[in-house]
Amino acid sequence: MSPTKAIHKKTKKSRIRKISDWLHLWLGITSDLVVFHLGITGCIFAFQKEITEFIHRKEFFVEVPANKKTIPLSILKATAEKTLGGKKTVTFISSYRQADRAWEFGAYKPGNPKAFWYFDSIDYYDIVLINPYTGKVTLVSDYKYEFFSIIKMLHWSFLINHPIGQQIIGWCTFIFVFLLISGMIMWWPKNLKKSNFDKSFKIKWKAKFKRINYDLHNVLGFYVMIICLMLALTGLVWAFQWFQNTVYVVASGSISPPEQIMAQSDSTKSVKAIPFDVAFETAQKLFKNAERIGMSPAEGGRQPFTQLVTAGKKPIGISMFCCSTSIQVNCWPVKIKVIKMQVRHLSA
Repeated sequence: MSPTKAIHKKTKKSRIRKISDWLHLWLGITSDLVVFHLGITGCIFAFQKEITEFIHRKEFFVEVPANKKTIPLSILKATAEKTLGGKKTVTFISSYRQADRAWEFGAYKPGNPKAFWYFDSIDYYDIVLINPYTGKVTLVSDYKYEFFSIIKMLHWSFLINHPIGQQIIGWCTFIFVFLLISGMIMWWPKNLKKSNFDKSFKIKWKAKFKRINYDLHNVLGFYVMIICLMLALTGLVWAFQWFQNTVYVVASGSISPPEQIMAQSDSTKSVKAIPFDVAFETAQKLFKNAERIGMSPAEGGRQPFTQLVTAGKKPIGISMFCCSTSIQVNCWPVKIKVIKMQVRHLSA
């Protein structure tokens, strides 16, 4: 008489688990291409500063003279505008505390706001790098077609200027968050036996390809889940206004953002010194430890003559800093007056 074989019954999955598994499979199939796209473009853009400075090292970095005296900002601005043909106005400037850095002068003009594609939504976007000690132009770049600008907009909205672009990116990221959570449910060990723990934390390299592939997805997925979840949730802040508002309420405990006050200047008064240069010197005195001081000239009339933006932390790319403080300066009266100060966590 042959010995009776033990019959192992498979544990039945609950209905919630079955639904979670089904959604994990099919939502993954529909959103993973977009998530893969975001991963590639995000990874490339993360190294924008390092790659750009490596390729254009001679243009970004200049020789520092012994006296370290820079040319007045208004003259450098005029040089940049002349370099761009005299028909484009510099709309933002970035100066650096780092002595050997060239200063950036940007001219930007929006195109058709209703255009479907990114390229049609911008008339021009040029960057001029100038040696602040000699006034020599080191680089002129059409930033509208610059590699990292395109990578950024691919990551942001597939180069689509219409809101549908960000909606596609946002909802696929939202689905990715669900995949991470449902994947964690599927990964969770059924009990505390060592064999189950090994399946969840170790890759069985001696197994067949199908099992190795499963372990790579299951085990490595667990180890990177927290990082992926953090990236996805912070990305949703940029994609959806409602998510951004939710984060703001949770973080600040208030449903009302701080009031944005636009100061006004008396354009009937005048000063002997060039207000643009005086404003820049004021910013240098106020923010001696800033890595960058950025300036955006006002359009005129009763708007504040100059807005100053200073970044207190290291740059993450051209004209982009991870933390900044902005002020408005009234330059029309003889006495310079700081109108407004605002702290921001990202300046671009």
